[in-house]
Amino acid sequence: MVKSMRSNVKIDQPNRYSLDAAINLRPTNEWSLINRIKKNKASYVLIAPYFILFFIFTVLPVIMSMALGFTNFNVLEPPEFIGWGNYIRLFLNDDIFRIAIKNTLIFAVITGPISYLMCLIFAWIINEFKGKIRAFVTLIFYAPSISGNAYVVWNLILRGDRYGILNGILLQLDLIDSPIIWMKTEKYVLMFLIIVQLWLSLGTGFLTFIAGLQTIDKALYESAAIDGVKNRWQELWYITLPSMKPQLLFGAVMQITQSFAVADISIQLAGNPSVNYAGTTIVTHLLDYGSARYEMGYASAIATVLFLLMVGTNKLVQKLLRKVGN
Repeated sequence: MVKSMRSNVKIDQPNRYSLDAAINLRPTNEWSLINRIKKNKASYVLIAPYFILFFIFTVLPVIMSMALGFTNFNVLEPPEFIGWGNYIRLFLNDDIFRIAIKNTLIFAVITGPISYLMCLIFAWIINEFKGKIRAFVTLIFYAPSISGNAYVVWNLILRGDRYGILNGILLQLDLIDSPIIWMKTEKYVLMFLIIVQLWLSLGTGFLTFIAGLQTIDKALYESAAIDGVKNRWQELWYITLPSMKPQLLFGAVMQITQSFAVADISIQLAGNPSVNYAGTTIVTHLLDYGSARYEMGYASAIATVLFLLMVGTNKLVQKLLRKVGN
């Protein structure tokens, strides 16, 4: 009896792997990525053209710009490595850069959130229209951003003589005694540049919000009404915004990029340099050194600072958008 019981008991042996088995296991783990690529090769082939173009025209220039920021490079001669010299000069010796970064931050803080909310609110309102009316109203709001150099019309509005539209209206109303040279008066420059930027801000992000609103399942609103959602504002916070988080994130990136990259508006309306640098931004400062002075190393350092500023702001906005609907 005891012998039979002992014979039935199986003693677990320690797991042993031969050297050959261990060697054969390693390539499976190491080459798993290659196996996945082979398995999904059709998908990789389809995204390859975009990835190649994105790497050549976006990733590579950013890397090269960061590298050139540590050099003295005038385009004609080979780059000369100078370490942190450009950044020391930028933050400690360049008074115009301090004005430019102040103006850019004012632009970003004012135009970024306001234009973002404008895009969202107008898209929400326009989405209530149907068919051709919605398409027509969308075109009206979107038109300024797709019309090349549309802001030049503001040269007529802000013209500095009595034939300027704004001066003409104010003179007729007896609000001013003589014409004001708006874009050559320091205290008005930044204010009007912000107004023009807001006028142009209903662009790609605006269309993205309209598209996102049209993809929301209507059944969600019916379910929410049963669960106790009582008004449109609760629908917006608990249903609409959480359902279009990808569009919200894309719109935020677009608005941040536009608000930090203001340049053409300032150059066309206020000149470069503007009066007492009142309309100078980081990008106009960059263009001054990169296109006029050909100090490409210094211009690359300015571009790197702007890039890091945009990335940091995007990270902050992404963190805030995660709380939407919570």
